[in-house]
Amino acid sequence: MPPPDSPPRPILPGLAVLALLLLLLPPPSLSAGGGGELAYLWPLPAEFTTGADTLSVDPALALVVGGNGGGSRIVKDAFDRYKSIIFQHSGVFSIFNTFRKKASGYDIGRLRIVVRSANEELQLGVDESYTLLVTKSDGKSIIGEATIEANTVYGALRGLETFSQLCTFDYSTKLVLVHKAPWYIRDEPRFAYRGLLLDTSRHYYPIDVIKHILDSMSYAKLNVLHWHIIDEQSFPLEVPTYPKLWQGAYTRWERYTVEDAYEIVNFAKSRGIHVMPEVDVPGHAESWGKGYPELWPSTSCREPLDVSKSTTFDLISGLLSDMRKIFPFELFHLGGDEVNTDCWTSTPHVKQWLQNHNMTSKQAYEYFVLKAQEIAISKNWTPVNWEETFNAFPESLNPRTIVHNWLGAGVCPKAVAKGFKCIFSNQGFWYLDHLDVPWDQVYTAEPLEGISDASKQKLVIGGEVCMWGEITDTSNVQQTIWPRAAAAAERLWSRRDAISSGNINKTALPRLHYFRCLLNGRGVAAAPVTNQYARSQPNGPASCYAQ
Repeated sequence: MPPPDSPPRPILPGLAVLALLLLLLPPPSLSAGGGGELAYLWPLPAEFTTGADTLSVDPALALVVGGNGGGSRIVKDAFDRYKSIIFQHSGVFSIFNTFRKKASGYDIGRLRIVVRSANEELQLGVDESYTLLVTKSDGKSIIGEATIEANTVYGALRGLETFSQLCTFDYSTKLVLVHKAPWYIRDEPRFAYRGLLLDTSRHYYPIDVIKHILDSMSYAKLNVLHWHIIDEQSFPLEVPTYPKLWQGAYTRWERYTVEDAYEIVNFAKSRGIHVMPEVDVPGHAESWGKGYPELWPSTSCREPLDVSKSTTFDLISGLLSDMRKIFPFELFHLGGDEVNTDCWTSTPHVKQWLQNHNMTSKQAYEYFVLKAQEIAISKNWTPVNWEETFNAFPESLNPRTIVHNWLGAGVCPKAVAKGFKCIFSNQGFWYLDHLDVPWDQVYTAEPLEGISDASKQKLVIGGEVCMWGEITDTSNVQQTIWPRAAAAAERLWSRRDAISSGNINKTALPRLHYFRCLLNGRGVAAAPVTNQYARSQPNGPASCYAQ
């Protein structure tokens, strides 16, 4: 990242005077110091100022911690991960490092991370804010340092990602450099919920692939993995209380044990990512009957689940009890979409039950959804449902329901007008399996569109890009997710006014090219940015930064 043309701005050492910096320095903008050059960071921080210095970073960069939470294992492990990323080209043990250090010294020898709180609970709305200061030594110490300060370990993780993006390897000097220093960044997310749905029913993903996706999510500061584990095609998850359920897996090798699920949750937490599981009921559940055929209305009419049997809801309760032991996140997705009730009205015993209870099939759909919500709430979960439930019976939904938009525009405005919280996933823009949607349409889709009242805007907790699995498997999932998911990630993290003004082909596209290449450099198979069709191959020989 080349330095700007403008002269450096003065910056005072230490975080004790950061508040004063905000008063003394000009307001931040996309241009660095007015020089017209972009800050090659993704997603764009909320506030930042830069200068014109170039600083070198010691390959033996040391971690210094402070605050009640600075000694957290999450912080230490993250520092080690990012150190290996930053110095992937300049190993600490290179014999040449000794000579280079003797010749020039290093401007930054320590990274100080101060975390105020020792509380590592990861729930929706956890504080992810941080400040980052990268400047020359103040002259009082022979070892210069960069500083990250955060209220929680999860803010520190976000600061580490930003710091790693400031560090670039110079192939001429073989040094890691920070250009355009001093950097002062004060950052926080725009939305609390910034998600990616991963569908492991249409195709199975091995545990290591899911971990790799979680790593890539952390690079873009996404913080919710919506794990669509189960669907009509397969039931890959182990449920100890009902051990025959995972007979619905494609094969006995394409399954997730309880231990696998624990591992995913803990791996995600160490990267500041929630895992929200989904059990989609009453539709999309044919695979359940492979192990328990009594859940089907009949062997020839296999979904929705049989609404007439109390044992159906007993099984759902047992399943959710087992899952509650694995998934600590407060949100649980109950689906509720695309329910075709023909099986209920064409199966004699279910049809008789409907008559006995004086219910239409639509009313039975409502009954099923509400009963499933009651079960989830009894286990201390907040239910999330696809928008069909809101569209069909908004007055009956539990007030705690979070409405998940997907079918089109205008749903979140209607939901928040009735007091519901909402997640934005308009399929016209944020369904990643729609390969004909280009990056700019993903980027400009706005979760708050049509909502002007500030109190109602707060009910939109965020948004989510959806990687449905019909046309993806291990061979192509990463290049289908990235880089378009990153376009949504900046929309969800960065300030709306900062990323919605100007020509995005000048303010965003060069940075997205850069971020795509950064992902590639970290081993993520992100596809070219501007191909006509997502995940298609490059059109010919060219730089990574121009595809």
